[in-house]
Amino acid sequence: MPSILDPVSLGDLSMPNRVVMAPMTRSRAGEERMPNALMGAYYSQRASAGLIVSEATVISRQGIGWRQSPGIYDDEQAEAWREQVVAPVHAAGVRIALQLWHCGRASHSDFHGGEPAVAPSAVRLNGDHIWTPDGKKGYEIPKAMSVEEIAATVADYRAAAERARAAGFDGLEVHGANGYLIDQFLQSKTNHREDDYGGSVEKRYRFLAEVMDAVLEVWPANRVGVRLAPNGSFNDMGSPDFREQFSHTAIELGALGLAYLHVMDGLAFGFHKLGQPMTLGDFRALVKTPLVGNCGYTLETAAAAVEKGQADAIAIGRPYISNPDLVDRFANGWPLAEDAPMDVWYSFDERGYADWPTYREG
Repeated sequence: MPSILDPVSLGDLSMPNRVVMAPMTRSRAGEERMPNALMGAYYSQRASAGLIVSEATVISRQGIGWRQSPGIYDDEQAEAWREQVVAPVHAAGVRIALQLWHCGRASHSDFHGGEPAVAPSAVRLNGDHIWTPDGKKGYEIPKAMSVEEIAATVADYRAAAERARAAGFDGLEVHGANGYLIDQFLQSKTNHREDDYGGSVEKRYRFLAEVMDAVLEVWPANRVGVRLAPNGSFNDMGSPDFREQFSHTAIELGALGLAYLHVMDGLAFGFHKLGQPMTLGDFRALVKTPLVGNCGYTLETAAAAVEKGQADAIAIGRPYISNPDLVDRFANGWPLAEDAPMDVWYSFDERGYADWPTYREG
């Protein structure tokens, strides 16, 4: 039986252990959304991971929906990623993949000079509020994307993939989870279209299919992963036909020869309660693609999932905030540091970011 600490290959991504540092939005890129040395230090400190997946990174200005998150939509950002983050992370001895992101309706006109956010359909996100550059505000009704806007967005994904290669990343992850644009196209709750991009599980998959075609023109499939959240309620998601939709999506993605599917099977991020949650076993029965489980895993549950063959690796998020040496702590039986308080998750400064000690330092 494999151990969580054993080596594994996800496609062409060789890993010394089966712990993936999950993507986490940390909002340290400043108003210009520019990768910087502080971010490089943060990721380098967590080099005991088998693979690091970067925080979600917007592919275009239109895709912005979070304060001070990084971008990959111009050449200056790509160069900053290469020099400030990828180079020091590689020097620390770990591979890093870039996660591509478009927020879709989970945004606000304040991010876009007064223009509305875009989405597959004009369906407002039913949430308490969003933090915009001008403060806390309510969500708005997004603009339904035209076919031409969809094509332009697919082109933005391709351009972002090209810049990620130029920046020296080892792999790419397409963010199709958590109520952002791709997830909005996949789910019947948010996709009410009656054209070729909506109305059936096959048509709702079309946007992601086109994104994957574009990305795979740039990257070999065995260096690309996709993140899905079939069970999640984050950003007001959850559709009655989620099992049919995500089963079809998994089968289609499984035919592409991808490095991995990153499945948020855990329920710690919210569960829509619209049926029995989809498990890693459900996905294992559908695809031969390597599986990365995620959401709420501990060392014990991660180890069990790997040992039982349910997952090839496990992505762990929040414990990595306060435990930069997380894998070393797992390997040596050292206790974990207390969870980081929520006020430092997105505090925009150095506090609670790259200043957590390792077990030996503490």
